[in-house]
Amino acid sequence: MNRLFDLKAYLKEKRTLVEEALEQYLPKREGTYQLIVDAMRYSLFAGGKRLRPILCLTATEVVGGDLRVSLPVACAIELIHTYSLIHDDLPAMDDDDLRRGKPTSHKVFGEALAILAGDALLTEAFYLLTHPKFTHSIPDASLIRVIHLIAEASGFRGMVGGQVIDLKATGKKINAKELETMDRHKTGALIVASVKSGAILGGGTKEQIESLGKYGYHIGLAFQIVDDVLDIEGTTIELGKEAKADQKMKKSTYPSILGLERAKELASLHIRHAIDSLKGFGDEAEPLRAIAYYIKDRRR
Repeated sequence: MNRLFDLKAYLKEKRTLVEEALEQYLPKREGTYQLIVDAMRYSLFAGGKRLRPILCLTATEVVGGDLRVSLPVACAIELIHTYSLIHDDLPAMDDDDLRRGKPTSHKVFGEALAILAGDALLTEAFYLLTHPKFTHSIPDASLIRVIHLIAEASGFRGMVGGQVIDLKATGKKINAKELETMDRHKTGALIVASVKSGAILGGGTKEQIESLGKYGYHIGLAFQIVDDVLDIEGTTIELGKEAKADQKMKKSTYPSILGLERAKELASLHIRHAIDSLKGFGDEAEPLRAIAYYIKDRRR
């Protein structure tokens, strides 16, 4: 990795770009829809790394495309991610009181409005993906392909399916293969879709899209493994949510199945595989390499 590459500055620049676009795309807090828009905005602008939209934008640039073309898609992915967090925090799911250091949506707005805010964010994502004002510069075939990819990653074939496995597995013993299947769907699917969508929108070749998909697969699993480790080693202040929550809910995690050190080794292995998948790219993929190492070393 190029040690001179300033990842902190890069992430800040891209995060600012995404947040300015989200502010532009999301409805204003006024009129008939003020209450639901307040709830949508509360969770969307509560902070966060904006990792998925940044990966989408970066993949577009890596294959030589214009990130302004993929910006609406990147923002739609962030809307979907935020909806998933709102629903994940609900009493019927993980029953979390904190998210990103702030009270969760259902603690502020009540459970019913939190559910509706999540529903609205998910629907708004596809409203954005199909709005001619924002996507007119994307070829129809590419846009349909991307919408299909994101829908697949978000629904029962991806993120929702992974959450169902998670619910069924809580309090039970599952093996490492079953855990990987769960995390590949619950966490990894939308990360893969973010990277591949960016590459498609940037006009990447079949080989480039495939390589970036492999990169997304491995960083997605590494991200979840590190998340499991941080649940044990991190503090509530560091994480912005309750520490050791997985243990309290008796969830199967990589540390609980493999042990803490083996889990860390597995995360490092996935990062190496992610870096290897970028061998066909030159310096233009340096941001992706740096992001991979960031995922492994993060503290929240």
